[in-house]
Amino acid sequence: MLSIDLNCDLGESFGAWRMGDDAAMLDIVTSANVACGFHAGDPVGIYTVLREAARRGVAVGAHVGYRDLVGFGRRNMQPSREELMGDVIYQIGALQGLAKAAGTSIRYVKPHGALYNTIARDTYQAAAVIDAILAIDPTLVLMTLAGAPIAEQAREAGITVVSEAFADRAYNGDGSLVSRRKEGAVIHDPTVVARRMLRFVQEGVLTAIDGTDIAVEAQSICIHGDNPSAVATARVLQTQLTARGVALRPFASACRGENRA
Repeated sequence: MLSIDLNCDLGESFGAWRMGDDAAMLDIVTSANVACGFHAGDPVGIYTVLREAARRGVAVGAHVGYRDLVGFGRRNMQPSREELMGDVIYQIGALQGLAKAAGTSIRYVKPHGALYNTIARDTYQAAAVIDAILAIDPTLVLMTLAGAPIAEQAREAGITVVSEAFADRAYNGDGSLVSRRKEGAVIHDPTVVARRMLRFVQEGVLTAIDGTDIAVEAQSICIHGDNPSAVATARVLQTQLTARGVALRPFASACRGENRA
């Protein structure tokens, strides 16, 4: 039977400012990338998401980002190696403490926004993030963009890597994501998203924004929780995949910290 993990960015509300519908998404996804307070999230909201994820059996990952609450972590930054390592260790440690109190544990790390895109190909910042994970908990899995050079860099350092495909983001022909500044970068139609992801799961192929087909090897599908159509998209995707015999399972249950290098 084919199987795939569905992950989503959650815990990104801040005080009275609400971002997404975490409760609804937790009923659908199998893995939750939980904000750690640097790009989004506050302790009460983060703890609530962790507690609800534990209750539903949803795997939890640390969604670490640049220290950029105002820019939602989507602004490029150039921290020193020491700054970036410290920030990543701090975020993972904070989430580990909240997760323990909520009755769950952190299984993986997925960088957010500009940090995610930068370290995909910037070996200097990637090394800082990798070393931060090794320093705090080398059994944590690193989630990366499918085909990104950081995957091999992390494996060589001894970290287990899981790659992801994006359900609601357009791809360039080289396998990178289309910049959010460009028209068509985000796909809002749930039917289109479901059709694309079903083909990906069955054939390992996605159609790029220029119409070409690109091969994608990934163990997880990401749905962005901050899109207005996020919950509707996730429900359609869940329905379409399960109707065609695709099992939805958290990838973390298969990794258990073992090195796939």
